[in-house]
Amino acid sequence: MSASPISISIAEGSKIYFCSDQHLGAPTSEKSRIRELRFVSWLDSIQKDVQALFILGDLFDFWFEYKKVVPKGFTRVLGTLARMSDRGIPIYFFVGNHDLWMRDYLEQEIGAQVFFKPQRFNIDNKLFYIGHGDGLGPGDHGYKFMKKIFTNKICQWAYRWLHPDIGVALAQYLSVKNKLISGAEDIHFLGEDKEWLVVYAKEVLEREAVAYFVFGHRHLPLEIQLNNTAWYINLGDWITHFTYGELSSGNFELKKNQN
Repeated sequence: MSASPISISIAEGSKIYFCSDQHLGAPTSEKSRIRELRFVSWLDSIQKDVQALFILGDLFDFWFEYKKVVPKGFTRVLGTLARMSDRGIPIYFFVGNHDLWMRDYLEQEIGAQVFFKPQRFNIDNKLFYIGHGDGLGPGDHGYKFMKKIFTNKICQWAYRWLHPDIGVALAQYLSVKNKLISGAEDIHFLGEDKEWLVVYAKEVLEREAVAYFVFGHRHLPLEIQLNNTAWYINLGDWITHFTYGELSSGNFELKKNQN
């Protein structure tokens, strides 16, 4: 996390949008295409007033960048994001646990600003703490151990020696089948004292006056008031809930795409 927050002032009539966990590519290319088209349709619908777009991880169910190769597919969503960036719309991309092997492809091709850790933003004089959410807070030790392996530079170097046809196919299979790798949790609300991202947010609040904690990863739309001035928001997903966040005039709303 950088030392100082990134500042954004929302222009009159404009909005900032937040989304996460599209998991494009899963469980099959055919079923993923339906969700991709729905997501692209939503991206088209916000063109009229979007000032900035935050994608909070797991846009892809699997992503691994070789030096000269990236996973096949996702042309429609990448093309739409590229057009948005070309229009001068900032795209902030937070790496999730499924696309943590992101390198510089999105920065070079669509001009996105990529973050590998949570980041603070000062938006209209309110402090936002934003990230994918994986590996934060207490518990989830199995996934935290796996993440250390996945992010290890030597392990990544060794994996690149696999031919892409083998490496991508293997990772896609494991991503869909293995809950430990995916970091999947029970999709039901566990209660504030057991929701580890809520626990984590409360710990951060002891040090900083954050107004909004915005995360993905959990796949469950949640809006929880932490104290008189702070909220925890989980954006849900684009597999079951098709939810997103909308920020304008100092108000954050969690909405559902109806298309």
